[in-house]
Amino acid sequence: MSDQSMIWPMFAHVMLVFGLYVLLSKRRFAAVKAGRATVSQFRENLSEPEDSLFVHNNLKNQFELPIFFHVGCIAVYILNADNFGTVAVAWLFVVSRFAHSYIHVTSNRIRHRRAAFIVGLLSLLAMWGWVGVWMVLT
Repeated sequence: MSDQSMIWPMFAHVMLVFGLYVLLSKRRFAAVKAGRATVSQFRENLSEPEDSLFVHNNLKNQFELPIFFHVGCIAVYILNADNFGTVAVAWLFVVSRFAHSYIHVTSNRIRHRRAAFIVGLLSLLAMWGWVGVWMVLT
């Protein structure tokens, strides 16, 4: 694989996170402008309008399971263990995060969000399983 094969999925996930920050800012600004929130509400963030709360919660999700994704990609890169399968599961994880985020910031249907989460979880399990196999075999 190319030296950048495992980096591009990481880049795509980082772009998702930056996009969520932009969306959160827009939704909070709109809530304040519409009188549904005050700027001081966001100081301690104890209450927030639902539409921006969904984005805020999703942003927190991007720093939970995805930590294992980024560390896994770096491990695969450092171990020179990348192949078509590892790159494919990395992209599958990223696609699942985009789907999870879209669902979370729109309808927020748990049933659909959970399915996207499970796909990402299984892709990470496959990635880390490969890291373990690679370390045993080399």
